[in-house]
Amino acid sequence: MTKILILCTGNSCRSQMAEGFLKSFDKSLIVYSAGTAPAFEVHPLAIEVMKEVNIDISKNLPKSVNEFLNSSFDYVITVCGGAKESCPAFIGNVKSRLHIGFDDPAEVKGTQDEIIGEFRRIRDEIKTGFYNFYLKNLI
Repeated sequence: MTKILILCTGNSCRSQMAEGFLKSFDKSLIVYSAGTAPAFEVHPLAIEVMKEVNIDISKNLPKSVNEFLNSSFDYVITVCGGAKESCPAFIGNVKSRLHIGFDDPAEVKGTQDEIIGEFRRIRDEIKTGFYNFYLKNLI
């Protein structure tokens, strides 16, 4: 079975959405997400926009990358995007390290409609990016 860890800083939006998509593509994958500075909760708008595509991440909790340091993974994938972000490094046992970067929807400012629109845009980019990863590496 293929084990995948998805990393970002807060583990509240992008990595949670990516975890949800990978699990929806293939139930046999073992997928975790984590962050270097985990947030208190999964962002409510990440939960909302994932529900729109019938993926429930409402029971997920942000986790620290430290929980996984003694584990082995086939893939560790970082999803940090902006220039002001630095992606976390994973020092555990990993066969392949990849980066698939996305903007952080939690950083978006504007009206509620503009913010939810950005969450949807980034959700759709994550779906495409991780589906391409799935097709190229896991099938």
